[in-house]
Amino acid sequence: MYHSNNRYREIGTAWYGRHVVLVYCNPVTNQFLQLYKSLHAPTEPPHPNCAETISQFLSIGYKIAAIATLSHNEVQYVLVK
Repeated sequence: MYHSNNRYREIGTAWYGRHVVLVYCNPVTNQFLQLYKSLHAPTEPPHPNCAETISQFLSIGYKIAAIATLSHNEVQYVLVK
């Protein structure tokens, strides 16, 4: 990708965070479904309650970068740190 400073960015610099965590939840039941993370991302054990799982990640310094509705019963949260 070309940038105005005449330099090309290296692969992997698109994210503004160093660690990425994907959390999948059921918004109807507030149930945690699945977690995926970058290799060295610090994590807490997920809680069966989705709101509590998100809260734990926010408390250790993650920020919500995006939220996507995947279906009527599945939401994806992208957290970065």
